[in-house]
Amino acid sequence: MRVMGLDVGSKTVGVAISDELGFTAQGIETIRIDEEKQDFGLDRLDVLCQEYSIEKFVVGLPKNMNNTIGPRGEASQAFARQLEERYSLPVVLWDERMTTMAAERVLLEADVSRKKRKKVIDKMAAVMILQGFLDSQY
Repeated sequence: MRVMGLDVGSKTVGVAISDELGFTAQGIETIRIDEEKQDFGLDRLDVLCQEYSIEKFVVGLPKNMNNTIGPRGEASQAFARQLEERYSLPVVLWDERMTTMAAERVLLEADVSRKKRKKVIDKMAAVMILQGFLDSQY
């Protein structure tokens, strides 16, 4: 079963896909979105869902450190509801606290330039969200 992991931001959505056995997550791409125009990249997700035969979504839920849900968390919840309505597939909200910072740290340790980090950070965060979910299943 292939699972898609998503790191939803205000300008981009990082996308990761599991292998067919559900053991590992690979970053696929970063989709540009425009919240003001209500363009959430769903047309591109349509293509990716078809291409990879997606059966489940894992959406990163950015919680505050005190476990409350702020505006970005509410946006992720709304995005998850859109996915459920559009695809009629299960959607899991996954606590993503610290994933973007962890992804940044990994890229810094790999000596990736600031310009390149900016291009891949959301995709890397999606990988970490999805891998955390996959690891919890075994």
